[in-house]
Amino acid sequence: MTILVTGARGAVARRLIRGLVDAGQKVRAAGRVPQAVQAPEGVEVVQADLSRPETLGSAFDGVAKVFLYAEPQGLDGVLAQAKQAGVEHVVLLSAAGADSASADAITSMHGRAEDAVAASGIGWTFLRPGGFATNRLLWAATIRERGVVLDPFPESQSALIHEADIADAAHHVLTEPGHLGARYTLTGPESITLRRQVDILARALGRPITVELQSLDDYREALRPLGPPDIVEARIRRLAALVGTPAPVTPTVEALTTHPARSFATWATDHIPDFS
Repeated sequence: MTILVTGARGAVARRLIRGLVDAGQKVRAAGRVPQAVQAPEGVEVVQADLSRPETLGSAFDGVAKVFLYAEPQGLDGVLAQAKQAGVEHVVLLSAAGADSASADAITSMHGRAEDAVAASGIGWTFLRPGGFATNRLLWAATIRERGVVLDPFPESQSALIHEADIADAAHHVLTEPGHLGARYTLTGPESITLRRQVDILARALGRPITVELQSLDDYREALRPLGPPDIVEARIRRLAALVGTPAPVTPTVEALTTHPARSFATWATDHIPDFS
């Protein structure tokens, strides 16, 4: 059985590929730029731009299970090819609260992707992580240069999840029975403010980091790499709503993996080189 992991350059996919290989699974890695994918020895790397199904070629040949990023553009074509190739199980990396009818651009986008997968006739499992700790890598440049984090909502709370926990959850549902038709909301172990996250990161780095209020216009510009304007505005509204309000926390990571969700302090320690 071959497991296809898409988005192979992403932090979650890289960790998932390594874990599957270490467990003796046969893995094929797919990415838009295959020559840029750093995969373990023995992993076949193929091109796959999910927004352009015509690029998939033979990516699904011999594949029984797929770890799939929620790329709405081209998704119907991708799923049609997967079904024709005999894929039995799609594990979709979605988002907490995914709902195609939502007014929120982020949850709506992921909801549409879930709807497409559910309608494909292929068995499915939806992983719905909340905020990714890796989004804090946007702070790296100003921390390195000035020892500063710029943000308009320092008291906003989040239960950020380590990419390794998402990968471990994906590994489990891809390799163990009993998860077809399940929707799993994944979070970190606790809800903490952005200011507290900065304190934790400063302790890991062993040097002070200050928080400075940022204008919304500058913040919008900083978020441009994360998506189009409607996605950025949805993120801003979410953060504003969580000022002084704890973010939801679920026990799902531990329920699936048997280990507790990794703390933000663990993530900070794991990513010291990114901020140094």
